[in-house]
This record gives sequence, structure tokens and C-alpha cells, in this order.
Amino acid sequence: MNKKILFLVQSALIAAIYVVLTLPFAVISTDYLQVRISEALTVLPFFTPAAIPGLFIGCMISNIFISKFGMADIVFGSLATLLAAYLSYKMPKKILVPIPPIIVNAVIVGLLIYYGTFGNIKWNLTLLIFMGGVGLGQLISCYIFGYPLMLVLEKYKKYIFK
Repeated sequence: MNKKILFLVQSALIAAIYVVLTLPFAVISTDYLQVRISEALTVLPFFTPAAIPGLFIGCMISNIFISKFGMADIVFGSLATLLAAYLSYKMPKKILVPIPPIIVNAVIVGLLIYYGTFGNIKWNLTLLIFMGGVGLGQLISCYIFGYPLMLVLEKYKKYIFK
């Protein structure tokens, strides 16, 4: 199979799965403490670089439908996922792969939620609480759901990721 076509198909499938795992759980996927089940997929860059655009597009489509914070979240929240996916791809050890989505989303999405709520950015305890809430949700998504997914996929990677 043509490698470019395989890359596009894998990216599209990852984007679709991300959306399918986000929309039904929208009630827990946006807010100050958010646990996006779909963020478990942020471990996929460990297996294929096709996951990087797939996660970005999946996040963008999901944010169009469920974001409470408008265009800023659609753009910057999705870019946060893109950055986190790229950094996950670059992680030297498997155990470190979930860390970039936790940190990047805690900071960027925490800032977005704070800005969307108060209309400005002031470094204070509330902002840190928002960042901590997003970070905690990401920790749950990435290590409680994502890391076990990674361990299972590793057993079958030669059949799934070529």
C-alpha cells in the first residue's frame, strides 16, 4: 500500500475515533475539570506520526460541536492538541508519552477556560485551579485510559501500524 495513502487513512481514522469518543461524553469533556476519554488516544503518536494530524483534526471537529468557549477554544485548544501530539511523538521513553498532553493542555486549555470565563488573564489562584483541573482530567485520560491502551496496542502494533 502507498505510504501516503496509509498515512491519510490512519490520520482520518484517528480523527474519527477521537470525535466518536468525545461527543457522547461532552458533559465531562468541557469545563474546569474535564476528562476527555478521547484524550487517551494521545498515546498514538508513539506508534505512528499519522496520529499527530489525526488528533488535531479530531480535536478541532469535536471542539466545533461542544466547546463552551467559542472560536478561541476551537483554534487554540486544537493547536494545544497538535503541539502535545508532536511532543508525545518525540518522547524518548514509552512512560513519558502521556506527559506532553497533560502539561500542554493544563496550561493552554486552563488559560482558555479562565479567559472564556473572566475575559482577561490574571495570574492568580483561580487560574491555577483551572489549570490544575484540566491537568488532573488529562492525567486521568492519559495515564488511566491512555497508558493501558498503549500497552495493549504495543502487542499488536505490527498488525495495526505499518
